[in-house]
Amino acid sequence: MNHNHTTRTLIAGFAAASLLLAGCESMSPTQKGTAVGAGAGAGVGAVIGKATGGSTGTGAVVGGAIGAVVGNIWSKRQEERRVAMEQATKGTGVEVTRTPDNQLKLNVPNDISFDVNSATIKPELRAVLDPFVGSLQGDTAVRLSIVGHTDSTGSDSINNPLSLERAHSVRDYLTSRGVSSSRIETAGRGEREPIADNGSDSGRAKNRRVEIYLRETGQQG
Repeated sequence: MNHNHTTRTLIAGFAAASLLLAGCESMSPTQKGTAVGAGAGAGVGAVIGKATGGSTGTGAVVGGAIGAVVGNIWSKRQEERRVAMEQATKGTGVEVTRTPDNQLKLNVPNDISFDVNSATIKPELRAVLDPFVGSLQGDTAVRLSIVGHTDSTGSDSINNPLSLERAHSVRDYLTSRGVSSSRIETAGRGEREPIADNGSDSGRAKNRRVEIYLRETGQQG
């Protein structure tokens, strides 16, 4: 196989993907999320096609299909959900944002979610989760990820399982309200992913948190 030809093919593929991303500026949020996923997949597909000896066209088609499946979309319903959750959590300290990869993120501080060294959900967190569950009804395309975090106080042998237990508590509450457990992933990061300086009380308070991510994939069903 001619190395120069392969290199030129890959460069052309990535250039096309770059043009696609540039064109996204004029697209709606839903179109943009799907196009970015498909464009990235096509670029990967070109590499797959060459690596496996297949044609560039075949690889791009396969990669485009992969990108369309794994790419998240920001639908009208997602935007409505974001606005509704901002209103429902106003004054609670919960941060509701849209991530760069089109996920709806709820950052829940520990002071309204769990007591110190406890994985039992506080009433304040239930008041946040109940409207969140309501926004999921009838939407089978959504997938959830729940991630627990701690500050640096204490050892890993305490923080790691505690952060996971807290994520599990949120999952169990959601499933008790009718959300399918098959749509939920959980993880505990312990103190490994701080968002503030653990050297101060205010920083440690920000690091003690539960993050809930909601995504709609390009593949419906």
